[in-house]
Amino acid sequence: GLSTQPIWRKLWDDVMKTRPPNSESITCWRKKFLETFFSNVLHGVLDVSSDWRLNDRHFSPLLHSSPHVSQLTLCNMLQGAVELTAEHNHKVLENLAGSLRILKFQHLLSCDKSIRRSLVLLLHRLIHHGSVSQVSMYSWPVPDTVLLVLILTMSAGFWRSGNALACHGSPCGLCREEDKAQSQEPAQEGAERGCNAEREGSNGENQKRSPKEAEARMNSVLSSPRSPPLRNPVCEDTSSEEPCDHTSSQGGSSPHSSSEQLSCHPVPRKTRRRLKPAVGRKRRCLRRSRGRFADPEDLYDFVFTVAREDNSGLLDKTRTTEGENTENWTSSSSGSPCTGHAGCKKRGGPAGIFSLKAAHRFRSVSTLELFSIPLTVETCRTLSNLLSSWVSLENLVLSYNGLNANISCILSGLRALSRHPECRFRVLRVCDMFSHMPCMELVRCVLSALPQLHTLSVSFDLKNQLEGSRPEGNPSCSEAEIPESCLEVLEIRFPREPLHTAFLLPVLKASKSLQQLSLDSATLPCPQELGLLLEVLKECTPNLKKLSFHDVNLAEHQKEVLLLLQDPGLQEITFSFCRLFESSTAEFLSEIINTVKRNSSLKSLKLPGNRLGNHRLVALADIFSEDSSSSLCQLDVSSNCIKPDGLLEFTKKLEGHIQQRGGQIPFTHLRLFQNWLDQDAETAQEALRRLKAVCSVVNDSWDSSQAFADYISVM
Repeated sequence: GLSTQPIWRKLWDDVMKTRPPNSESITCWRKKFLETFFSNVLHGVLDVSSDWRLNDRHFSPLLHSSPHVSQLTLCNMLQGAVELTAEHNHKVLENLAGSLRILKFQHLLSCDKSIRRSLVLLLHRLIHHGSVSQVSMYSWPVPDTVLLVLILTMSAGFWRSGNALACHGSPCGLCREEDKAQSQEPAQEGAERGCNAEREGSNGENQKRSPKEAEARMNSVLSSPRSPPLRNPVCEDTSSEEPCDHTSSQGGSSPHSSSEQLSCHPVPRKTRRRLKPAVGRKRRCLRRSRGRFADPEDLYDFVFTVAREDNSGLLDKTRTTEGENTENWTSSSSGSPCTGHAGCKKRGGPAGIFSLKAAHRFRSVSTLELFSIPLTVETCRTLSNLLSSWVSLENLVLSYNGLNANISCILSGLRALSRHPECRFRVLRVCDMFSHMPCMELVRCVLSALPQLHTLSVSFDLKNQLEGSRPEGNPSCSEAEIPESCLEVLEIRFPREPLHTAFLLPVLKASKSLQQLSLDSATLPCPQELGLLLEVLKECTPNLKKLSFHDVNLAEHQKEVLLLLQDPGLQEITFSFCRLFESSTAEFLSEIINTVKRNSSLKSLKLPGNRLGNHRLVALADIFSEDSSSSLCQLDVSSNCIKPDGLLEFTKKLEGHIQQRGGQIPFTHLRLFQNWLDQDAETAQEALRRLKAVCSVVNDSWDSSQAFADYISVM
């Protein structure tokens, strides 16, 4: 029953010899130590020989700590992947396959084929035959297209059967067992057919047997278990006018194109033949090959092959009504994920198109995050094709990827995914520097395509100068009708756009289940706009529990602020950097306090960055006075120019109210980040010590003088 946390904390100091980041938020030092220990040993940051307790030939640091690792980050040249797939770390990799949940890639660089082969084996074991549910990639300014597409493809669960997933010259053992199980199916089906023939041709013999004997004999034949195939089912509609090997693209293919095409065909390029058009006859399905690469070293040909008119096996030549030959590229899913948006059009030959039908389908991850990784047109098309059938995907985060018009391509893939009966997609977060279209228009686009979303976050820093010019042939999303949605959380950061309630109204009307709304960096075009918004919220969102405004000037909207604080349905209200007290009087602060005192449903009030100062902070303590019916639990007064003497006075007043109420108040959490508490360390320590006896206090060691100097330097 004794906690070992202090022991692991001391081990951290002895072995790591560094101060852990965000140590206040660490809940389990054992887990933190072992995960960091594993990562540092793997990447050579920690020298095991430097500590006598670890320098033992019978002790394997990676093997010892691997069962406790739930997230792992691979960096730079993927040295960690090479080490983990080495023969002597086979048991380590097996442990990670059971424990690892989050796999991260950061600051990746281009690598050669041998390293890519190690990465393939690692991803195959940890994702396809492991427990990894989230793949995140960070900070890749100039991504290696081959490597990026390889990671995306394997994260989506696609890889070809019988490829170069060789571990020291032999195929993956788990795949081999699976193939062996599947190879028993034809014999089993033959037994069924024989049984049927016998049943039909030997009625006389069966009639001689009793019904019980006949049933027992039949059950004995059919009793062998059948494991469901992991691969995509082979196309069985032989009467289709399209080839079974679907792809998706727009534009024609140039015979001299240097574009690269993602393909899963194991046949070398010289042996591929173009499919002949089907005119009044059945088409034969392309069968997946279980053979190995002709050259096991050549993973590049799997990821990309050059699409040439004279040797492409994925083009279907058909005739248009004008009698011209065109090359139609069809999606592997129902409907083409990418259908002619400006962000998807190509001048050269089609590139980056993934042939899903020819791939072996494995387990895939449920969360994909891409941070600060530029995505080209070709990469967006490949991602769109992967998304169109990625049924296990629940969360997608695209942050600073330079999407611009390519967002239409991504949405096309997600739209195709949403039609899938097993779709689990629920969370979409898009953040970028420039907005290709107004924020509200994009929100309408997304909700029109994905009515099953639960969380949508759209965030942009700046307006695109060419925002007014929309792609040709792409109708304005502002005219699209929004079906009733399942949306529960909506977050919008405007690039200094005006907030027009009329544009937000259709979204709110379609989102009856909305529980949380966040509006960031919006401007109010007229004084009446906020009042209109409150009326719409009251009418259309009866389940709204959390409302947040950030960097929205509310200095002249005191009446609306008080109305929000009176709302009996809201449990959390945030006014962050909203200039609440910029031009207010003392009466306004008193009205805020009295309103909160009467509201028994409000649980959290966040007021960071509103220039409270000492005197307003002290006044806020009256929220918990003896005559208050408030249920406020959390108060955030970060970045409010609070000094140590003001915090101490607030603490004393709060202690007085607690005594008057018999020692019980609902207040449990106080946030004090980035205040001027360093100006008098002794007074600040006393105030914090007394406050922590009342509630949980979260603060930081902030240098206010340096922050003020930085502020002056950028003015």
